[in-house]
Amino acid sequence: MPAGATPKREGEFKELEQRFKKEGRYRGREEEVAARIVNKQRSQYGETRAEREKDKQGKSPDRGLPLEDYQTLTISQIEARLDGLSNAEIRKIRTYEARHKNRKTLLHKLDRRLVH
Repeated sequence: MPAGATPKREGEFKELEQRFKKEGRYRGREEEVAARIVNKQRSQYGETRAEREKDKQGKSPDRGLPLEDYQTLTISQIEARLDGLSNAEIRKIRTYEARHKNRKTLLHKLDRRLVH
């Protein structure tokens, strides 16, 4: 794991690596694949140096969304915060979700909110 990874991400990395070895997946590349998966998660959640720099410069992809710290929220947390948002704000969240995380469950819930 690269420097700067949290203990949580380090644990995820080790768990993935061990699981891949146990399952016989990615023979000889278990460490590399586990690191790539964890690094992708770190990037998605703004935990890498590059993502923190983007945020400082105002270029973070979730800037301007009606829900603060959107990238770190779970589906249930997002759903709980949708009350009081306009259809335009919900559409903005839906567009962002479809382009970035593309969580089918959340997209379905957003679509239902827009219909009613």
